[in-house]
Amino acid sequence: MRCLVTGSAGFIGFHVAKRLLDEGHEVVGYDAFTTYYDPLLKERRHAILEQRSGYRGHRANLEDLATLNAVWSEKPLDAVIHLAAQAGVRYSLENPRAYMDANITGTFNVLEMAQKYPVKHLMLASTSSAYGANIALPFREDDQTAHPLTLYAATKAATELMAHSYSHLWGIPTTLFRFFTVYGPWGRPDMALFKFTKGILEGTPIDVYNNGQMSRDFTYIDDLVEGIVRLMAAVPAAPSVVARDSSLSPAAPYRIVNIGGGMPVNLLDFIDEIERCIGRKAIRNYMPMQKGDVAGTFASCETLERLTGFRPSTPVKVGVKEFVTWYRSHFSM
Repeated sequence: MRCLVTGSAGFIGFHVAKRLLDEGHEVVGYDAFTTYYDPLLKERRHAILEQRSGYRGHRANLEDLATLNAVWSEKPLDAVIHLAAQAGVRYSLENPRAYMDANITGTFNVLEMAQKYPVKHLMLASTSSAYGANIALPFREDDQTAHPLTLYAATKAATELMAHSYSHLWGIPTTLFRFFTVYGPWGRPDMALFKFTKGILEGTPIDVYNNGQMSRDFTYIDDLVEGIVRLMAAVPAAPSVVARDSSLSPAAPYRIVNIGGGMPVNLLDFIDEIERCIGRKAIRNYMPMQKGDVAGTFASCETLERLTGFRPSTPVKVGVKEFVTWYRSHFSM
């Protein structure tokens, strides 16, 4: 298969692209190498992919429609995995325009390309943040998502609706996946595990929000990638067969699938595990809840398991150890 992966130099995109190459697929990468966090990490991920046969990377943002069109139209694509986005809940309070440009305009351009140059399966990343003010746990794909708590969440929820309308109007087979706190080697520096590990190793304080009274459905990167790759074959069918698949939209070949660990972990227990792996105690700076944050997330993985036969299962103690090992090696610590 020939696959386009947007955000290919990012944390998740890098791992997805690498897995597809391992399976013998041809991968077209597309990444803007933005400076939201240190681009050197993106450059190093990209360099690894560039060494692989079957990979070709492109440097441009999704708002550059001319470049996106040139890349997309070069040769037919079997699948598009759209992972590029402006990430981060807290950064959306500082630079909201970045989210409108990348997440709304960028995704609109991807949808335009999918309409102009049809693909067998269009797959787009969303987020557990889309559940917003919903307090019913575990989160299920058909739960209420009309009350986002941050602009980041609002832009991702908007892309879900945009994708549904394009799927309906143009018959584009589309899968949206909602990610739950993904972590692992090559992770983003703005994520809790990276910051906590860095702080503990350097002996600097770590900020623990809501006094640690939070839980997250941490999802190890290998589990996430396994879910995405398996979903590639679960192409949504036309609405005429909706009676046989309740996860499908009644109006389009479109579905939403949670990909989460399914095992929420208390934040303080998470920090304890990092301390055990490192062999050093953290200096904890307890703080109140941040704006737009939620106390807990928890994914129902029933749809994913029904469609693919797979359910994430990597325990935090295994995933954290893998990350700490990578971090120490990567930063020579």
